[in-house]
Amino acid sequence: MTLDAAHDALTLQLTAVPTKAIPFVVQRVRRMFDLDADPLAIASVLLRDARLKPALMARPGLRVPVGFDPWETAVRAVVGQRISVAATRTLLTRLIDSDGHFPSATQMLERDISGIGLTGARVLTVRALARAVADGQTHFRAGQSLDAFVATLVALPGIGPWTAHYIAMRALGHPDAFPFGDLIVRRALGDPKPRHERDIADTWRPWRSYVVLHLWTEVSEQMSTPA
Repeated sequence: MTLDAAHDALTLQLTAVPTKAIPFVVQRVRRMFDLDADPLAIASVLLRDARLKPALMARPGLRVPVGFDPWETAVRAVVGQRISVAATRTLLTRLIDSDGHFPSATQMLERDISGIGLTGARVLTVRALARAVADGQTHFRAGQSLDAFVATLVALPGIGPWTAHYIAMRALGHPDAFPFGDLIVRRALGDPKPRHERDIADTWRPWRSYVVLHLWTEVSEQMSTPA
């Protein structure tokens, strides 16, 4: 995957991929980079809020990328709660099998993951998520109801609303996910009370995920800029 700056596009090159698998891979990549988004439609809604205009002008057409494998991305979100990115990467590496593959939900249920460094509570959460996916209780297909998806996840032990919405955003690719109570978002909004935060976020629907990514990106850029 390379950036074709001259044509404002991405170039995908596949090697040794079966012909019948190419449409699947292409669709996954399109979803991964949010290539089916309509930046003009998104901006037409978000530009109504003066607070967002600087971010939208600085990063026109910002997309909400998702993981190539939604299931693996969801597990990453669960494992990464309250620990560093480096620690999360270490734990996830220990889940990979000898062939270099991340275990499917069914395979996860067949393994004993209690010895890889996860807390007991986190092990229960990963297994509960794996069971929900293996049983078809939850899935990562596009086009499903955000509320229903989030409700299914928060019903599992160890997954709260923030994590559920984060998974909806990063694994499902839902355009309207919004991790309420996120510290960065709250600070950008002037630390409003929860009810006021919801009222503000409602004016951004159905594109709340894009607002979240704009605000996260803005803070990340500020932190990486030399003083």
